[in-house]
Amino acid sequence: MAKSCPVLTIGPTIPSFYLDSRIQNDNGYDLNLFTLDKSICINWLNKKPERSVVYVAFGSMGCLANKQVEELAWGLKKSSFYFLWVIRDTEEKYKLPKGFVDEIGDKGLIVNWSPQIEVLSNKALGCFLTHAGWNSTIEALSLEVPMVAMPQWTDQPMDAKFIEDVSKVGVRVGVDGDGIVRRDDIESCIREVMEGKSGREMKINAKKWRDLAIEAVSEGGTSDKNIDEFISKFTT
Repeated sequence: MAKSCPVLTIGPTIPSFYLDSRIQNDNGYDLNLFTLDKSICINWLNKKPERSVVYVAFGSMGCLANKQVEELAWGLKKSSFYFLWVIRDTEEKYKLPKGFVDEIGDKGLIVNWSPQIEVLSNKALGCFLTHAGWNSTIEALSLEVPMVAMPQWTDQPMDAKFIEDVSKVGVRVGVDGDGIVRRDDIESCIREVMEGKSGREMKINAKKWRDLAIEAVSEGGTSDKNIDEFISKFTT
């Protein structure tokens, strides 16, 4: 394969600030699909204890069914952990259980968009409840955040399997006969990652993957060498 179609792997391709810090001012993607005052999320997180918050986000294209949003809402509440939930404005208005926002008080913060990489790197983060999209998965691995995977489509089921069975940094939720993840399973998965015995192993593994990510992009690392090799083909 390498002879007929040479491939050089690089990455993780997240801003240098969060890994090796070799590139000055490389601290963001400079691309946001929606406008947001990021201080809302960060200020809220900064007031929470270390590893106490569950971050919930399903990507820019995720759209959950009404029943799934309801089950997710009550599952988060039942877990009793703090949570930061990114949910579209339309879903917040029409899919959240009536009175839910008032009921959770300061236990949860619901926003329509978030500076995800800054959120994942915050010390308050203890768990990422994710759709297991590849970008989100790589960011969590690079930033040492264990995951609860709730895949929706395309590559996400495969990514979720890698999270649980290969990287061993998270668990995958179960789906019932109606294709819905129920609140009790959401609660139990969050609890397992946040405070369970296997959750402690996940945190150890998460640290290992972050170390490997830093090693790869640092000077002399595999990603660094491959980039240099690629560039050399155009400069010699």
